[in-house]
Amino acid sequence: MKVTYAIFGGILGAALTIAPAFAATITWTDWTAATLGATTGTASGTAGSVGVSYSGEVAGPTTINGTYPSWGPAGTFAGGTVSNAPDVHDIIALTGGTATGVNTITFSSAVTNPVISIWSLGQPGINAQFVFSDPFTIVAGGPSNEYGGSTITSVADTVFGAEGNGTIQFSGTFTSISWTNPVFENWYGFQVGVPGTAVPEPATLSLLGAGLAGLGILRRKRSRRA
Repeated sequence: MKVTYAIFGGILGAALTIAPAFAATITWTDWTAATLGATTGTASGTAGSVGVSYSGEVAGPTTINGTYPSWGPAGTFAGGTVSNAPDVHDIIALTGGTATGVNTITFSSAVTNPVISIWSLGQPGINAQFVFSDPFTIVAGGPSNEYGGSTITSVADTVFGAEGNGTIQFSGTFTSISWTNPVFENWYGFQVGVPGTAVPEPATLSLLGAGLAGLGILRRKRSRRA
């Protein structure tokens, strides 16, 4: 009897402790204002109840409340712990290069596990970069609807792309995120999101259900024997 309980207890414990199987619904930033500048650009908006501001390089053609890019296909920008691609077609455009400095996103209140989607980073022959000040994980990547390409890649705290697209996630609680873009390429951009409710993926629900069902069977057997 103890062995049987241990088996189902292990199943239940595994279902409850598989963190990557929980995908969060992302509230993407609705950018409402921006000013162009190689080092003095600014942008502001909201991600739900969180105010989002940005300072650094803002290059044309930044789009605010626009329809470009599509942020598709969805599987390029959503996956793993991120359940949805950007649904606001805004983008802050960058060209990077030695004339640009540090770029910083600031949140009006601390957010946990923020995400950044990156679109059209680099091109064949130009491996453009985001060099972040904090570690991250690539959660999705692939071609874009607009230019094709492939997933972004990373080494340490740097994202690389030669027509790369995808989404990265930072683990922990943040009030700001900073980076540089040392390689010039015309042009690429980003969108930032704030995670909300975490939803278990189907595989986790099935595993959890198996564990709970097993415990129920054991309870019935114990009652019959009592």
